[in-house]
Amino acid sequence: MTPQELQAALEAIIYAADEPATLDQIAHALDVEKPVARAALDLLVASYQTNERGIEVRKVAGGWKFYTKAQHHDAVRKFIKSLQPPLRLTMPALETLAVIAYKQPATVPEINEIRGVNVGGVIKTLLEKHLITTAGRKEAIGRPILYRTSRQFLMRFGLSDLDELPSLKEFEQLAQAALGSDAGIAPTEPGDAIPGESASDEPAPTEQENAASSDAQSDTQSENPPEAFSGSSDASTPEQSKTASAGKSTDS
Repeated sequence: MTPQELQAALEAIIYAADEPATLDQIAHALDVEKPVARAALDLLVASYQTNERGIEVRKVAGGWKFYTKAQHHDAVRKFIKSLQPPLRLTMPALETLAVIAYKQPATVPEINEIRGVNVGGVIKTLLEKHLITTAGRKEAIGRPILYRTSRQFLMRFGLSDLDELPSLKEFEQLAQAALGSDAGIAPTEPGDAIPGESASDEPAPTEQENAASSDAQSDTQSENPPEAFSGSSDASTPEQSKTASAGKSTDS
């Protein structure tokens, strides 16, 4: 197989693959050694870097895949929006995704503490959209589930691996571009909670608020003490007490 034929076959493989094609898969399919396959990949990537090309071969999620170039994103986005609804995330879901991306693996209580709100509902949404996945359980009390970003997350945001994560501000801009700057962020709506967790996005009570609530409850109980009972095992009702008092008065 000539270098030109090898490059053409490689182009066809990457085009036909649903998932990013890895170097091992490419070398096996072309029946060549990995260095030969990698050299052909480098030539193919370079051939798509010219301004005359609207797409490029990019390394993402451990493999190679065709992507549209950034300068054509607006035109492509308009076209895609005309075909099907884009992936929509609420701002709480996007913020929770960012926390998981930069703090992974993370548990729901840890995410709650960082965001200051209950995130059970948005965690379920992110799982359904395959942007995050479970990563076992943490060796802690209750063994809470750990969450991390998925391979779909890398593909959606065009990242080769997590080392390519930009700053938080840049990530927000990247998310706007990946989801659609005008329609990608959906209005906040109540989500379905994971059993045992709240789906609301209301601020979680602080320790000071909990302490104040406990003090107020104690003061209320002090102002309204329960009625005292005698040491007798036969506790009488108010009506029985009145009847007993009346009987004593009559006897006297």
